[in-house]
Amino acid sequence: MLNQLRIYMYYTKQFLFFIIVLVCSLNIQAQDYFSSIGEHQIAVNHKTNNSYSYNFSLATRHFIYNKRNYNIKIRQIDFKHFSTYNLNLNSSISFGFHYRNKDWFENTPNEVRLTQQYNYKNRKGVLRFGHRFRTEQRITKPKTIHRFRYRLALDFPLKGKQLDIGETYFVASNEVLYSIAKVDRPELDYRITTQFGFLATKNLKLQFGLEYRFEALNLEKDQKLHILTSAIIRI
Repeated sequence: MLNQLRIYMYYTKQFLFFIIVLVCSLNIQAQDYFSSIGEHQIAVNHKTNNSYSYNFSLATRHFIYNKRNYNIKIRQIDFKHFSTYNLNLNSSISFGFHYRNKDWFENTPNEVRLTQQYNYKNRKGVLRFGHRFRTEQRITKPKTIHRFRYRLALDFPLKGKQLDIGETYFVASNEVLYSIAKVDRPELDYRITTQFGFLATKNLKLQFGLEYRFEALNLEKDQKLHILTSAIIRI
């Protein structure tokens, strides 16, 4: 009972925090450094055996609010692939390829991204914690950016001790990102994400949530609110 109370207290604090963020975002929308973006994704996961699985996803982003104007405008299309190798029950390594198309929609170069990842997860009761370490090489025509990322995440079912079909769950994470490139000054970013999920069938999850991004914290004010929707299919 005490563990369940702690879980719901944590969930409530996260929810209230994001309500505060939303209210604050309404107050800063008149600033040039704030924008709101819709991000939608379809992902397909397949596990070939206990050691190897892979993932493909297709995502889009579009502006909702940018530079003091409300304007629905597609920004980019992303295609991603990840291959994951399980080292044991709690840890894995992954290698990813990411292609981002932007020049169809704005005067910005396309990007190829290579990703290396180590993930460690553990459980405490119904809580599942995840530690993710990533390195990325973001390759565009004018430059290559090396980015280092650490994310701490947790998730848990909102009812009972395990997630059953037709039930909902909650996911929260925070992430620090550090980017370096020869032609630019180093850049520090920070992201906070909360999402609600619904296990529609054994092979389909639906998620909706918000992500607030503080970008270039050490250089200039640049804040973005991402509205997230996703469908995760297991085959």
